[in-house]
Amino acid sequence: MAYNSKGGLPFESASKLGHLYLMNSEWINSLVKDFEAHYASPSSTVISNWIEFNGNPHNSIDQIWVVDGSYVPVQSDAMPPKEVAFVKTAILNISETSLKSIDKYNPHPMDLQKVMKDSALFHSTVLPLRNIKSSRGTNFETVRNIIFESIKVDEKGEYFETLKWLSYQKWLDTPTNSPFFNCPYCEMELEFTVNSDEMHCINSTCNKELYLTDMIGFHLDMTEEKATDGIASAYMTIMEHLMLFTIIRLYWNRGDKTQFNKTLFIKDGPLSLNSQYVKLVPRIRDFLQFAKEKGVLINIIGQEKTGKFVDHLSTIARYVKPLDRNEKLHYHVLTHAYVESEVQDKPSTINYGKRSNWGEKVFVKVDPVTQLVINVPTGDYLDSKNAPLPNELINLEAILNILPNLVSRRFSGGLYPIELANGIASLSSYPSAKILQQLLNE
Repeated sequence: MAYNSKGGLPFESASKLGHLYLMNSEWINSLVKDFEAHYASPSSTVISNWIEFNGNPHNSIDQIWVVDGSYVPVQSDAMPPKEVAFVKTAILNISETSLKSIDKYNPHPMDLQKVMKDSALFHSTVLPLRNIKSSRGTNFETVRNIIFESIKVDEKGEYFETLKWLSYQKWLDTPTNSPFFNCPYCEMELEFTVNSDEMHCINSTCNKELYLTDMIGFHLDMTEEKATDGIASAYMTIMEHLMLFTIIRLYWNRGDKTQFNKTLFIKDGPLSLNSQYVKLVPRIRDFLQFAKEKGVLINIIGQEKTGKFVDHLSTIARYVKPLDRNEKLHYHVLTHAYVESEVQDKPSTINYGKRSNWGEKVFVKVDPVTQLVINVPTGDYLDSKNAPLPNELINLEAILNILPNLVSRRFSGGLYPIELANGIASLSSYPSAKILQQLLNE
């Protein structure tokens, strides 16, 4: 590692000749030649499992709920710089019928306004990250309280009620206690009793007041005086889930659940939670399995727009049908074994996504130039290397049937509902971040 330049001193340049002896190695010479070689196509095992989809001309889905979010860390100009993170999430309701009237290449602003009018719900908050002192407590205390109050107060507590609904499995005749978690102060293992919003740690030497939002695990991304912007990202993801499942909960509590047959729920990004936040994943799986066993099929997808799966699909899509406009949509449900061997390129001791995913990966090629990576739930996790099978994904046929109607032509692999939601949830780096920075400096 070379020395960097500081002040008026020069930096240390890298050696230009020190690596030449490596070319004496036959293995390295072979590697250089192979690196420049062009391979005709991927192996047959990669492209042989695609299935032609024979869609139903009648589409049963008309209502679409799509959720998206964004966050932006902002620093002040003071020294040391104060830093906060602004977080915004939005959920949008549109009809599939209304999308047909929009030009997929050059949408007219008035058409977009008509589609989105009175159709969106927003949630936003701001989290202190570092160098901000509150008269009410430490940064640790401030973030915990802001998270608790932001979720509990917004929309008259509906999002908080959804957190309780998931945490306590309130769709059951006999709800349960919350998932176990560790006290943010003494790390004692605890659980909230059914329907509780708050509790005190049962450790007599601690006895701190705790909130249901502590169960999620935000405190693990903080120290006493500062937090990384990872906590903003996690909060955004949790709120996307809570907003989406608020609509699902309200539908579920109706006597007539046939509305689910006509509704598609879309989340921007994968159907997963990572790290300490995985505690909600088993609850989500349990609910979807419970609904499936009751004969209620809930149509949910997540779309991945970047990452390993998108990169992998881009390398093989040119060899997969449809290769011309007259051919039908094709899809490939990825098994856990396929993900580990072809996408992750590493062995695994447990099946892919067992802890973190509540949706399975599906490659979809709509036409010669449009391919997507979507996630579709199965309900219970299928603990097998060769799972899942296409018929194990919840209502995959209905989802694939409507998917071509949602494709946008403005971006590669774009879905119009996600584009619209992103437009109202986005906190872009410029100019929004500049405006927020001005507020922080005042």
